[in-house]
Formats: sequence, structure tokens, C-alpha cells
Amino acid sequence: MSNRILIIEPSAIITKGLEQVFSDLGEFEVCGILQDLSGIGESQLRSMGADVILVDVGIFDYASRPGIKAHLADFSEAAVIGILQQMTDEDTLRQFDGTIGLMDSPTTIIRKVRSALEGRTDTPREETEELSAREKEILICVAKGMLNKEIADLYNISIYTVITHRKNITRKTGIKTVAGLTVYALLNNLIDMNTVE
Repeated sequence: MSNRILIIEPSAIITKGLEQVFSDLGEFEVCGILQDLSGIGESQLRSMGADVILVDVGIFDYASRPGIKAHLADFSEAAVIGILQQMTDEDTLRQFDGTIGLMDSPTTIIRKVRSALEGRTDTPREETEELSAREKEILICVAKGMLNKEIADLYNISIYTVITHRKNITRKTGIKTVAGLTVYALLNNLIDMNTVE
């Protein structure tokens, strides 16, 4: 089964080039192409079921966003790879699971996408691993439909800390979807049915 890739890139030329790279190999399937994130809802982004999101770093307004990867993590568990078209600062680069450049060869692009995917692969859970008290708090918030930014504000922690907790919850429970985590929280009496939106 091929891995699904969502491309978020305003340039049709770059998008066509990336599509060609992935179709030539056959290991990856482009499941969607967006010019930007305007007009796309979180349910639509989730429903695309992308394993990898390739996103043009330049489409984000850094002043108004909590972070590129953090913003996309609210809607998808996919690996996030930045498409670099210009010099970018180190803080921005750290927000991605990987980056590709316009001068990268097709082989290099495929290698970088594979590497980002492998980096996101969940390690097998151990039956003895239990959620920490903080992870349970984060899980309850996720089950109530809160976004990463809202959880970060509630507990006065960084959005990246929230993302780390969510990764740990997914690794320990083996559950990747919000709906699945909500059911898990209900079955383990962490939340009441009346508190779920």
C-alpha cells in the first residue's frame, strides 16, 4: 500500500514537479493538492488521510500562527515536511519532520520523505506503560475537542509540549484518531459522556 501525500503549495509548476517525482516511483500517492489552507476545514484535512504533508514554508504568517507544524498537528498526525524556496531561520526549520529544497534530486526527495515517515512511526506500545497524570489531563482535553493551542493555554505550557504529550499518548495507547482517543477516555472513566462535544 502506498503512502498518501498532501501537497500544500501555491506554485502549480512546483506541484506538478513533485507529483511527477512521486508517480514515477509508485511508492507514494498524492491524495490532495491545496494552494493554501484558506477555506479548508479541519474535518476535510483529516479526511484526506495523508501520511505526509508537504507544505511551502512561505504560506504561513509567522506572526499570527503558533507554528507551522503545531497548526497542522491539530488536524493531522501526518509527518510535516517543509518545501524550502528561500533562506529560512533555524527556529522555523525545527518545526518540521524534514525539509526538501527546489534543487533536490528526485532520489533525495524520496529519501527525505521516507526518513520523515520513519521518524514518525510509532514504536510498539508496552502493556505495562500507563499514561502519566499530565497525559491523562491532555487526553481529556483532546476528547473534549480542544485544539493544541487551547490545551497549551489552559495548562500554561508550550504547544510543542502538548504535541509531545499527544505523541506519547498515541504511542502508549496505540490509538491515532481523536474519535478513538475519546472512546478510550470514556471506557477508562476519564470523562463523562455529557462532557464530550
